[in-house]
Amino acid sequence: MVTAQADSPATQDDIMRAGTLAREIFSDVANKWALLIIETLGDETRRFSELRDALEGISHKMLTQNLRMMERNGLVERTVHPVVPPRVEYRLTGPGRGLRATVDLMCEWTRQNMDHIEAARTGFDGPGAR
Repeated sequence: MVTAQADSPATQDDIMRAGTLAREIFSDVANKWALLIIETLGDETRRFSELRDALEGISHKMLTQNLRMMERNGLVERTVHPVVPPRVEYRLTGPGRGLRATVDLMCEWTRQNMDHIEAARTGFDGPGAR
């Protein structure tokens, strides 16, 4: 009986393999709220309430979770000012600004292809749809 030898162990930068750091990072930054937070922050420093107001439909809890995840991953810097009441501000770090370039392209792609996607969905969902 011949036993197949397993592939070499996954390296942490292999996005195609489960359980790698790369896959975890990809999962973190590729969610709709993270992408929209990055786009909203842009080159600015914003307070939590400004972000929440700019991102229609995001809950306080979801914004908090995403900002914490982004801070943990080094994409967002959180600054707490020692005033009463506390003032907390967020801004993109260098890697966050680098990711923003990709997010900007994704936003532009979405705007350019919205009519095509809408037509495709209408055709797919139309009479006799699967």
